[in-house]
Amino acid sequence: MELKSTAIVIGAGGGLGSALCKQWQQDDGIDRVIAISREFANNNTSPGIRYIPCDYSETAIAETCNQLKTLSGQITRVCICNGVLHNDRVWPEKRLEDISLDSLQEVFKVNSYIPILWLKALLPLVKGDKDCVITVFSARVGSIGDNRSGGWYSYRASKAALNMLLKTAAIEYARRASKVKLIAFQPGTVDTALSKPFQQGVKPGKIFTAEFVAQRLVDIMNEQRADGELSFIDWENSKIAW
Repeated sequence: MELKSTAIVIGAGGGLGSALCKQWQQDDGIDRVIAISREFANNNTSPGIRYIPCDYSETAIAETCNQLKTLSGQITRVCICNGVLHNDRVWPEKRLEDISLDSLQEVFKVNSYIPILWLKALLPLVKGDKDCVITVFSARVGSIGDNRSGGWYSYRASKAALNMLLKTAAIEYARRASKVKLIAFQPGTVDTALSKPFQQGVKPGKIFTAEFVAQRLVDIMNEQRADGELSFIDWENSKIAW
C-alpha cells in the first residue's frame, strides 16, 4: 500500500518541534514522522517516530538527506524549527555597544545559514508530483517594516536575512519543485526555553503552549497550496509586513 505522506521535523528536540512530531503522529493523513535534532531527551522519544541525530554541519545535513532519499516524492510536510535567541554565549543586544562579531556569527549561523542549507539538501527529495509544504520558523521582529523599538540586533537581522534567503529559494523552487509551498512562520510567544526570560512583558493570554501552536501550524499548512511564493505569516495565518 502506498504511503499517504511523510512529515519531517528538523529541530525536533525543542518544545515546538516535539509538539509537531506528536501532532503529526496522531494525524491520519500522515503515515511516517521523521524527527531530526542534535540530541533528544529521554521523554522526547516515541516508538511511532523515526529519530535521526544531526549536528547541523553542512556535511551532516547532506548525509541526513542522503539517508532519506528512499522517501523522495513521499514527503508532504517539512518544518525547520532551528533558532536561537539566547544561550550561555549570546544574549539579545540592547545597544550598539553590546554587539560582537562572535555573537553575530553564531546567531546568523543558527537562524539564517542552517535553514537554507536544509532547503538546499531537501530539494531533490521534495520535488515531484506530490504537494509539499515547507515551513521555516521566522519571527515578527525580523520584519523591517514592523521594527519600532530597535534592539536585538543579531536576532532581528538574522531573521530578516532568513526571510530574504527563503524568498530567493521560493523563486528557484517554483522553477525546480513547483509543487512545493514555502512559509516563513511567526509562532508568537511560545512557552519554551527560548522565550522564558522575556515573558514578563507579554500581554496576558499571548503566551501559548507548544501544543496550541503546533495544532495551529498543522491546520495552516493543510490549507496551503503551491503558488511559487513565500508567505510570511503568523499563528493566526495573518500576513506580516516584510
